[in-house]
Amino acid sequence: MRAISRRLPSGAVIPLITRSRLLPTYTRSHKLYRQLSSLHSANLSSSSTHTSNLVNNTSIVKPHFRKILIANRGEIACRIIRTARKLGVKTVAVFSEADKGCIHVQMADEAYCIGPAPSSESYLNIDKILAVAKATGAEAIHPGYGFLSESSVFAERIKDAGLVFIGPPTSAIKSMGSKRESKEIMTAAGVPCVPGYHGADQSPSALSKGAEQTGYPLLIKPTHGGGGKGMRIVRDPKSFEDELISAKREAIKSFSNDEVLLERWLEKPRHVEVQVFADTFGNTVALAERDCSVQRRHQKIIEEAPAPGLSPELKKDFAEKAVAAAKAVNYVGAGTVEFIMDAETGEYFFMEMNTRLQVEHPVTEMVTGVDLVEWQLSVAAGNPLPLTQEQIPCNGHAFEARIYAERPESNFLPDAGKLLHTKAPVNVPHRLETGFWEGDEISSYYDPMISKLIVHGPDRSSALSLLRSALGEYQVVGPSTNIEFLKSVAGHEVFASGPVETSFVPTYQTDLFPPRHTPTEVLAQAALYLTLRSERGHQVLGDGPWSKLVNRRFGDVVIKEYKIDDHLIKVKHTDKEYMVSIDSADWINISSSKIDEEGIELISEIENNHVKSTIIPVASTGHGQGKSGEEKLHIFASSSHYILTHQPTLLEDPSLSTSTSNGSNQDKLVSPMPATVIEVKVQSGDKVKENQVLVVLESMKMEISIRASKDGVVGEVNVEKGKVVQEGEVLVELAKQ
Repeated sequence: MRAISRRLPSGAVIPLITRSRLLPTYTRSHKLYRQLSSLHSANLSSSSTHTSNLVNNTSIVKPHFRKILIANRGEIACRIIRTARKLGVKTVAVFSEADKGCIHVQMADEAYCIGPAPSSESYLNIDKILAVAKATGAEAIHPGYGFLSESSVFAERIKDAGLVFIGPPTSAIKSMGSKRESKEIMTAAGVPCVPGYHGADQSPSALSKGAEQTGYPLLIKPTHGGGGKGMRIVRDPKSFEDELISAKREAIKSFSNDEVLLERWLEKPRHVEVQVFADTFGNTVALAERDCSVQRRHQKIIEEAPAPGLSPELKKDFAEKAVAAAKAVNYVGAGTVEFIMDAETGEYFFMEMNTRLQVEHPVTEMVTGVDLVEWQLSVAAGNPLPLTQEQIPCNGHAFEARIYAERPESNFLPDAGKLLHTKAPVNVPHRLETGFWEGDEISSYYDPMISKLIVHGPDRSSALSLLRSALGEYQVVGPSTNIEFLKSVAGHEVFASGPVETSFVPTYQTDLFPPRHTPTEVLAQAALYLTLRSERGHQVLGDGPWSKLVNRRFGDVVIKEYKIDDHLIKVKHTDKEYMVSIDSADWINISSSKIDEEGIELISEIENNHVKSTIIPVASTGHGQGKSGEEKLHIFASSSHYILTHQPTLLEDPSLSTSTSNGSNQDKLVSPMPATVIEVKVQSGDKVKENQVLVVLESMKMEISIRASKDGVVGEVNVEKGKVVQEGEVLVELAKQ
């Protein structure tokens, strides 16, 4: 692929990629792309019908834009491009150096690199984005969500440049962008707000007094931004000061504003929100409500529409209050009015208004048949809403599950790394929104969301069954993901029974993280795979990654021995059959076995049971965490993902030394993930107490505190502020006493 350069008026040279140059790659036979494109088109075909028919019956004020620029990345950029292409609108993508191979770059008609990986130097650089828009002749800019989507400065700069901001007026962004100001406006409009301190005085003394007046437990919340960034629940007054400092620090990094407010914390709240839409002709509608109560770290992970368990009267009241909120700020475009509802009393309060398209907008599209991005483009071009409130349907039920690169078992720490293997569901009707190919890198610079899995059924029970099935088929290998955790949530009886509170995850922590037992047949297949790989490598598996560690052995009877997790497994192979023994137990007969033509699926018959699985081997690459030759075997079988550790023995490979692992040491504090050091609180020779914070890291705009594992004296300090560290890298060593 050859990059073209275009010199912008500012004098900067920005590499340009045109779709014509990318056509061979764009049209490649890629299963994931074919699946997501066809499914997206099928699922939005009904929305196209709804919108187009009604637009034809309405006086169109202006035609669609000829070309728009998308000031975002990943799945939302791809989502916007698909609708724009359907409407005949040309698209311009922007990308950082870290994203040059991503799908949105390849899908757009034109794509420009606007800077290095850090978002402050690329996706948040207004000057570069406007320079690209001017050079390409774009008429409007769609901000997506995140980054500059709720920046009134960005919206104003776009307007000053003679372009159209595909979003609300600057005044509405300013009013709703400040949670303090928005609450004042909502109170005046008759929309109930959460009790607490919303004052402009941000001095420590004023906030401390506000905390006393609000009472505990309370929630510290940044007045700008969203996504759970900078939010802290405080139950003990003694920890208020530390939590306040941490919340402000995270807010300034995420939103360039450290102003916070304090709210009364409801112990059993539900998160109910309403999608609203308004045009420039004074029309405002509500498009059903969503329930987003399943959260971790104050961020949504499963959303559904409509919200379960609400009476028709309450649904109507939510919609009316949401419309009143939008009209109070003369809103235009897509927005979401978020409410917090006491699950016990039914009392609800206004939380905030998001002045952009939401991550979870697909569930609303599925139940209403409306393409919200198409509405955005139409309204921004000057057209009226195509439907009245009475014409908007709500059919069936929809769920969305967010697939994140993260480690749920480690308090949902975000993860990063290359997508080594992906396979979307094939037997379940679904909609998949993603911005990554297999082989792409999930970067620690951005949000760790890999994709969104959306299903729709005639009712909640049917939709939930589809969600479970789709999650069971979805395969991802590379960075750790939350897929297994999402399966636990979707399969939990309390979640299945109806509405849950935002405390659902911590309340049912034990149920959602059950101890995992690896079935005998999975262990047997792991050992069988290793045997087949060794004995038939080049003949059966070709020259790809499945031909590693080839070690052909001959004889009438061959017995191989493997160490997998804590199990010693033997495989006996004759010319006619394979036999497996696990931890010296009786031999298990495997009467037939094969690896399919793609070298991915292993099919065998174990004790008369037909077993089929996908096995992906990944060599350990952690810093000082794995023994020589160690690998992870990712096994997908029976809708479950098992990760087993294969440690080669001397019998398998005599070239391996008997050196011991350099694994974790309680005196060495290591980084749990790729991250940037933002604060080092100690130096060599300092005495520290157990649980004392020694180093503060940041990854994907989230702070992680590294604490002392015991009382001791600091030995080596291997990092400094600003250093980028990798997973497993030693940060601080505690000297032995």
